[in-house]
Amino acid sequence: MNFSSDNIALFLAVLDRGSFSAAARALRRVPSAVSMGIANMEAELGFELFDRSRREPVPTPLALSLAPHARAIAAQLKQLQIHAVELSQGLESTLSIGVAADINSASLLAGIRQLSERYSLLNVEVLTAPQDDVLHMLHQQRIALGLVFGGLSVNSAEQLQLVGSESLVATLSPQHPAWRETDGELFIEDLVNVRQIVVASRDLPVSDLRPRVAEFFWQTDSLSTALNMVEAGLGWGNFPLSLTQPLLEQGRLVRLKFKNTDNALRLPMHLVWLKNRPLERAARELVALMQRGAGDDNHSGGRQTPIPPRAQ
Repeated sequence: MNFSSDNIALFLAVLDRGSFSAAARALRRVPSAVSMGIANMEAELGFELFDRSRREPVPTPLALSLAPHARAIAAQLKQLQIHAVELSQGLESTLSIGVAADINSASLLAGIRQLSERYSLLNVEVLTAPQDDVLHMLHQQRIALGLVFGGLSVNSAEQLQLVGSESLVATLSPQHPAWRETDGELFIEDLVNVRQIVVASRDLPVSDLRPRVAEFFWQTDSLSTALNMVEAGLGWGNFPLSLTQPLLEQGRLVRLKFKNTDNALRLPMHLVWLKNRPLERAARELVALMQRGAGDDNHSGGRQTPIPPRAQ
């Protein structure tokens, strides 16, 4: 038998309402049509779904075994119908988001989770890459939104929304000679001649040089690899405190203490999109969710940094 949405709805209506007449009222049909519909299903299946020997039909064990699957299919069909209406009202079929590889994406994932509760069938694509690659993908229209650190000058083709801030801190392996040769403190200038590990694009020039201090550096496009490189003693790194904190607490990395300045570079995090490419429904709602979350953090005591411009 080939089940259809109609006979699944008919089967569940009788099962849930307890009688042909009650199911008929729920489906806006006459009882005889409901009874005949069930009889046709039973004929095609080759077994009874309801015992009619009593005053009201009683589901057979075989009917009860089909019920969970029928309910699952009915729920999926309902979601499909809702999603089709949402698409007709401007919801995009896929939301593509780029995330800078060295940024904490926790707030983004929290926003996506809330969005998925609204639109369970929305396809979401999250791409992680060095920041300059994320911006390149944005301008190539490969993604609709990018989550990146704020830069130094404004690109007039972009629209920005502040969604948080993060401190980059200089860290080093406790086994690195540059750490063992100190008394626990050093001048930030001492790092100029110590190899730095940076997260950067392999193809594009770095547009924001603020996190870079050293004359010599090795690079990777992965934050986890960069942290492993620093832990292995290959150099020092300037990475988000929220993501290095577990390694600091475990003693696998140390946070450097400078004699002449604070070890923290505070950078805003913002969502960015193209002005000439208006955001579709899910993207707009994600921006609003993350903006609201950033506002809640600010009201609860978290400090927000104004959006600085970024180079074009």
